[in-house]
Amino acid sequence: MPNLQDISSHHECTVQTLAEDFARRFGGRPTIYQAPGRVNLIGEHTDYNDGFVMPAAIAMYTRVAVAPRLDGKLVVRSENFSEEAEFWLDQLPARGSGHWSDYVAGVAKVLAESGLRCTGANLLICGDVPLGAGLSSSASLEVAIGYALMDLAGQKPDRTRLAQLCQRAENEFVGARCGIMDQFVASHGKRDHALLLDCRSLEYRLLPLREDVRLVICNTMVRHAVAGGEYNQRRAECEAGVKGLSKQFPVVRALRDATLEQLAQLNSELPDKIFRRCRHVITENTRVTAAAAALTRNDIAAFGDLMRESHRSMRDDFEISCAELDLMVQLAEQAKGVYGARMTGGGFGGCTINLVHAGCVDAFQESVSEGYERAIGRKPEIYICSPADGVGLA
Repeated sequence: MPNLQDISSHHECTVQTLAEDFARRFGGRPTIYQAPGRVNLIGEHTDYNDGFVMPAAIAMYTRVAVAPRLDGKLVVRSENFSEEAEFWLDQLPARGSGHWSDYVAGVAKVLAESGLRCTGANLLICGDVPLGAGLSSSASLEVAIGYALMDLAGQKPDRTRLAQLCQRAENEFVGARCGIMDQFVASHGKRDHALLLDCRSLEYRLLPLREDVRLVICNTMVRHAVAGGEYNQRRAECEAGVKGLSKQFPVVRALRDATLEQLAQLNSELPDKIFRRCRHVITENTRVTAAAAALTRNDIAAFGDLMRESHRSMRDDFEISCAELDLMVQLAEQAKGVYGARMTGGGFGGCTINLVHAGCVDAFQESVSEGYERAIGRKPEIYICSPADGVGLA
């Protein structure tokens, strides 16, 4: 699987700079598209259990400058990698090779297989989604490319279909078993809103976030080596739980269908570890729907309480936190103006997400950064965000 860390590094990526760079490299004036990164506010490891998630798109983007060419070739250059790749549309490879350009070729391939007549194009890519922070630079790239190629071919992109095709490209071509959340919110995100997504039906609702609240993402700057293997292990443990539950309760096709009462009835039959994994997913789904209700009634304090419960559940029942994440949450909870804090993403490092009053953001950033560096000896990166719009023209 290609490593997108470098494509996510901080890079001068303004619309104007990209247009100028494109003109120098390819000549002519491009059309520029952008798709955002994302952060998940609540609902962790629920997506592959057919459950509910609540991400928000953030105003950090992958931008793609595009102009058509007549020879049926895709020529793609990454400003972040300072590398170029070429593909003939009628000779796209069967699967990825572990190169960053897999994301481009994979999307072009699934679009063609879905019946889109892609045209040749010159593409210049630039991303400013932060380095290795788990803020979904890969989905941001896929969705920007997919939208650009569809628009170039004269087809108005259907956003849900676009998200599904980009997920398929990542699953089948790149070889990463991601759920649909990242591509979906990169497609459907809305400024100043979180997005409640039912991962089974793909029905979604946009929920307004208060104007005086900021999303503050704290990057622990660590990624423990166990992350990939443990993620697959958690998926297997959830599947084992479903297997046990469905014998007694045939209605349970995924953990999304199970209740705590049903789980309690199997307490003596399920291994303790499997029981706790199931309990996290079942309670996390309940927390996501409760969080949506809290936002609907503009109760940010209740939302923050649910974030705290979510972190405890991930730490104790799902066991995907780590000392650095727990410390980051603890430091956030001690800061003024914090409504809620929790780890976000797959676990074992990466980031926390914090809901902070806009007037307290500077003090929060200073106290958390100093406290973390003093304890760990490593300076965290802190990103202050507001929810952003999904893919479109830059």
